[in-house]
Amino acid sequence: MAGIWQQFISWFMSLGEPYGVNPVIFGSIYVGAIPFFWLAIAWLVRNIRRKKSVTAPVLMACLCASSSYIYLIIVGQNVPFWVYLIIFALIGYAVWSTLSTLYKKMETEKESIVSIIDIPPDQENQK
Repeated sequence: MAGIWQQFISWFMSLGEPYGVNPVIFGSIYVGAIPFFWLAIAWLVRNIRRKKSVTAPVLMACLCASSSYIYLIIVGQNVPFWVYLIIFALIGYAVWSTLSTLYKKMETEKESIVSIIDIPPDQENQK
C-alpha cells in the first residue's frame, strides 16, 4: 500500500515538470476555486430570475474556472495555446461587456437630458 501511495505522489509531482509549476499550488487553486465557482453560478441564476445583469456573475464564474490556468500562465513555461485563448476570450468579454454597459448608460442619460431640455417651462407646469 505504501508503494502505491509513493507512486501516486511521484506521478502527481511530475505533472508540473513540463510547465515548471508546483502541482500542489496548481491543484490547490483549482480545487479552492470550486466553491466560488458554484457561488457565481447561484448568483448568475438569481440575476437571470430577477432580470438583472449577468455580466459580473459570468465573469466571476469564468475567473474561478480559469484561475489555476492564470497561475500556470504567470508562473509556467510551455503553456498550451488553448489556455491563452481562454484567458484572452475572458478579457475580451469583460471589455465588451463593460463598454456595452457604459454605452447603454450613456444613451439613457442622453435621453433623460434631452427629455428635460425638450420640455418648455410653460408646458412643464401644465402636466
